[in-house]
Amino acid sequence: MGLMTVPLFGVLLFTILPLIYMICLAFTNFDHNHPAPKSLFDWVGFSSFGEVLQGRMAGTFFPLLTWTLIWAVAATATTFFFGIVLALLLNTKGLKFKKVWRTLFVITIAVPQFVSLLLMRNFLNDHGPLNGLLQTLHLTNGPIPFLTDPLWAKFSIIFVNMWIGIPFTMLVATGIIMNLPTEQIEAAEIDGASKFQIFKSITFPQILLIMAPSLIQQFIGNINNFNVIYFLTGGGPTNSEYYQAGSTDLLVTWLYKLTVSSKDYNLASVIGILIFAISATFSLLAYTRSSSFKEGAAK
Repeated sequence: MGLMTVPLFGVLLFTILPLIYMICLAFTNFDHNHPAPKSLFDWVGFSSFGEVLQGRMAGTFFPLLTWTLIWAVAATATTFFFGIVLALLLNTKGLKFKKVWRTLFVITIAVPQFVSLLLMRNFLNDHGPLNGLLQTLHLTNGPIPFLTDPLWAKFSIIFVNMWIGIPFTMLVATGIIMNLPTEQIEAAEIDGASKFQIFKSITFPQILLIMAPSLIQQFIGNINNFNVIYFLTGGGPTNSEYYQAGSTDLLVTWLYKLTVSSKDYNLASVIGILIFAISATFSLLAYTRSSSFKEGAAK
């Protein structure tokens, strides 16, 4: 017990107490109209929740929730699928310079994420190198609004996230592919199975079985993926129909703006609780229904 005292104290001080404080704020009217210590705030029960779910904030919350879920699914699916495809290509028999190819793709991991995002932000700018090149080659008449048009910006975010996320999946998938049971694959080849059939019936199920917990983690991580949105678009372009949010803001970046910009601490706390509820519910449902969990429970 003595050895656990310091770690338990750290968890209590830096995790549990801030969580309790945040949860308590959701039941108050602590916002920019009631700044402490000049003005005292009161306990208001569930009125802040009602304001977010049914009141004036609902017009911002539900569109951002929809985009957050679309983004999380798209970001997780694209990095997973193309990461596996890349791993299969790099593990093709007869491919020369395999180590060189792997090293080139892993370089994106070595570069800090925020550096890559800021570089891509400049690259995709209306007056950036990509638009300049396209106009020089007379492929476009004017700049393409990669980051300034709501729809273009969302596609750009998903694409840039692929550039950052695919190498991670490629590394994990490579390790799995290299340790797959060769007997099954060789038997399938002898029976005349095509490469696609082998991938569909043997390779992919094995990869999915092992990576299922990681996929769930990636999905939850993408729901709370603050860096990609903040450094690439800052939540923009602006949307006059939203309160303190832009067209590409996720719930987590909206929470940040509610806290830092508008100082609506009670609303930010409500958003934090709702994000936790959504993430925890999905994690429990998805993990308990995954093959990895069922196999582990059977043992």
